[in-house]
Amino acid sequence: MVLATSPRVAPGLLTARAWDTLRGARRVLTGPPGHPQLPALADAGIDCQVVTSGSTSGLASLLDQEVAAAPGDVVWLAGPDGDEASTALLAALGELSGGGPAVEVLVGSPDLPGARLLDLVSTMDTLRVACPWDATQTHESLAPHLIEESYEALEALEDRDQAALCEELGDVLLQVAFHARVAAERTDGTGYTIDDVADGIVAKLVRRHPHVFGEVEVSGADEVKLNWDAIKAAERTSPDGVPGSALDGVPFGQPALALAAQLQRRAERAGVPAALAREPAAPAREPAAPAREVESDDASATLGAELFRLVAQARAADLDPELELRAASRRYRDRVHAWEHSHPPQ
Repeated sequence: MVLATSPRVAPGLLTARAWDTLRGARRVLTGPPGHPQLPALADAGIDCQVVTSGSTSGLASLLDQEVAAAPGDVVWLAGPDGDEASTALLAALGELSGGGPAVEVLVGSPDLPGARLLDLVSTMDTLRVACPWDATQTHESLAPHLIEESYEALEALEDRDQAALCEELGDVLLQVAFHARVAAERTDGTGYTIDDVADGIVAKLVRRHPHVFGEVEVSGADEVKLNWDAIKAAERTSPDGVPGSALDGVPFGQPALALAAQLQRRAERAGVPAALAREPAAPAREPAAPAREVESDDASATLGAELFRLVAQARAADLDPELELRAASRRYRDRVHAWEHSHPPQ
């Protein structure tokens, strides 16, 4: 019996079957002298003998002899998850004459969903200390990467490349872990950890889903959105009861088309008249203003107002103007590529 355990689960938190197997085994053996499960086994009164061998094949022969020595299970406590030595040992056991002893792999402490995030946190801690580049990064120096990685994830999504999307989402997740690690180093009272980040979003999700985590009943997705907006509006209300603006929190650093669409969506959900999306006529110019400058400014204002109107038109058709423009850009790119292929350089 090979008992595998996860380093992402606290020592001693084994399955009932794992504990029963350990208590009923004739011998419990392990290779790593510092195996994290050893103290927990000792506390439970289970003797685990550490054995060493000069080679993997030698260790396999030793285990084969232990199994053949007497009736009863022999349990090999494998090294931490991903231990290459344990993988090689299983292969060596299978190569013994006669196929070696019958081997069953028992997972004694399976990972919970999300357990690999602990590996990310640990890896980020190591990089922050051991890598000269990672050690010098700041929120400001990382900001371009946060934007870039998000766009790369969006491109993979548009390409319907699921493998690439998985990879790019990992890069986005790295930025979250990196910023949280940088923040954790501050001692001026403004710091926070990755756990604070996760706790904050969990609290927000629970608060904004009372139909899931509370007693509120909804008839469908539309009512969920209405409740969400009402909860957000209540969150924007100041302690003295002054309501905030429906546009509070809209990031003006985002691309202009996305900004216009988000402003319009927020305003519409708050009951703002749709007519406000139409920009009012520009005020009269001062006579002294140079004619050329007036023409330029008028053209700029007209173009901006027309673009804003097109955003409203797209939303009225239930389309995302940013994605539609990106799709048009991609089609244009394909047309240019086709033209270039049909007109090779002379």
